Amino acid sequence: MERTEAGALVQAAADGDAAAWKALVEGLSPLVWSVVRAHRLSDADAHEVYQTAWFRFAQHLGRIREPDKAGAWLASTARHECLKVIRSAQRLTLTDDPRLLDRISEDGTPEQSLLDSEEAAAQSERVRRLWQEFEELGERCRQLLRVLMATPPPSYQEVSAALGIAVGSIGPLRQRCLRRLRARLEARGAM
Repeated sequence: MERTEAGALVQAAADGDAAAWKALVEGLSPLVWSVVRAHRLSDADAHEVYQTAWFRFAQHLGRIREPDKAGAWLASTARHECLKVIRSAQRLTLTDDPRLLDRISEDGTPEQSLLDSEEAAAQSERVRRLWQEFEELGERCRQLLRVLMATPPPSYQEVSAALGIAVGSIGPLRQRCLRRLRARLEARGAM
């Protein structure tokens, strides 16, 4: 979905247009799912995060400052929700066995916890930079990569029909787009 189209749909949905809301959900759901799937959550947690991201989007629909960046807003929200789920899962041990509650923590020493926290922060920063550089790619590359990241992945024929790209050009274009993204990340020291 193009930024200008997303911006217009956000404005229309904020004004109560149900068709615009439906178009937003249909157009941006593959992006949300790609972010959620990248965090390797369980199916139940993945669906919860997906719903929460859209709920938060609906809550803030009228207050989004840059409606044309709705995709980036949703991706960022989905990432934050995924990280919340991951953090809470690390703290939570469901059991009815009192012996398990008495065992020594598997988290290790405070130093190890600090290292893990720093590693998680660094990973979060890498993901943020990746999406930032992704948003700087050309519109055609962003569209193609978003479509190809969809769950379930579309066939090349579906991609061709949706984006108007010849089936034989999809693979080479995908490679060029990914090379551009890699070069941008390397230039910024993000890889």
